[in-house]
Amino acid sequence: MKNSITKQIESGYADLRRSEKQAADYILEHLEQVADEPIDRLARAAGVSQPTILRMLKSLGYKGYKDFRYQLVAELAKSGESAENDGQPQLMYGYTLDKKDGLEEIPVNITMTTERMLEETLKNFSGKIYKRVIEALKNARLIDIYGVENSEVTAVDLLTKLLYLGLPCRHFTDCYLQQIAAGRLTDQDVAVGISYSGESKDTVDAMKAAKRSGACTVAITNFKDSTIARYADILICTSQDQHFYGNAIFSRSTQIQIVDMIYMGLISSDYEHYVEQLNKCEKVVRNKAYDGRTRR
Repeated sequence: MKNSITKQIESGYADLRRSEKQAADYILEHLEQVADEPIDRLARAAGVSQPTILRMLKSLGYKGYKDFRYQLVAELAKSGESAENDGQPQLMYGYTLDKKDGLEEIPVNITMTTERMLEETLKNFSGKIYKRVIEALKNARLIDIYGVENSEVTAVDLLTKLLYLGLPCRHFTDCYLQQIAAGRLTDQDVAVGISYSGESKDTVDAMKAAKRSGACTVAITNFKDSTIARYADILICTSQDQHFYGNAIFSRSTQIQIVDMIYMGLISSDYEHYVEQLNKCEKVVRNKAYDGRTRR
C-alpha cells in the first residue's frame, strides 16, 4: 500500500490549483529525494515558486514545509517494516479499517485498494487464456453461468452482456436448477463458474456436473489452488495474495473487470457482427428510457 503522505496528497489533489498540482506531481514522483531537499531546491526542481509549495502543503493539512518533511521522513523510515498485522487477518485486502481512521480517508483508501487489485488481476490474466475464453464463448451452442451470493452479481452482469451480443446463454438463481442444467450440457457447450474463494459448494458442484457432461468449463476465481480449479478447462485467476474475510467486500471489482474484458474481447473478435447485434438490442430496449420530450 502507498504511505500516508501519498494518500494525503492524492486525497486533496483535486482541490489544488494548477501550479499546486504541478508541485504535488513532482513530490509524488520523487518522495525520497524530496525528503532531503530544502524548499528552494524543491521549488526549482518542480518549476514552481516557494509560496506555491507552501500553499499546496497548507491546503493538504500540513503546518508548513518543516512539518511536511518531518512526516515524510517518518513515513519513509517505516517503509522497511513488515506489513503484517500481528498475524491477524485483515478486513479487506491491502487495507485495514481502523476505528481511528477519519471518514474522509475512506474514499481514497478504497480507490487505492481497488486499483491495486485490478492491476494484479491484469498481471494474472494471460493473453493466451483470454483468447481461449473468447473463442470458447463465441463458438458455444449454449453458455451456462453459475454463481451464488456475491458472485451472483457478476453472473447476472455476464449474462446481460452476452445477451446484448446475441449469444445463447442462461443463468438460474436456484442452485438446484443450476446443477440440473449443467448435467444436460454437451461438448458443444460452455459452463462458466464464478466464485471468489473457489470453494462455494453449489458453484463447484455445478461445474463438476458440467465437466462430466463434456462441456468446456471456465472458472473465474481468486485462487488457482481452489477446489473449483480442479474442474476448469480454462482457469481465470484474479489474484493470488488476497485475504478471504467475511463477505470479501472487494471481490466483485475484479470479477466485473473480467466480465468487461470478455465483453469487449467478443466485440473485437467480430466487430461488424456484434455491433449489429448491439444495434438490434438497442432498438428493443429503447422504450425503456425516458424521452426528454415527455418530462414534466
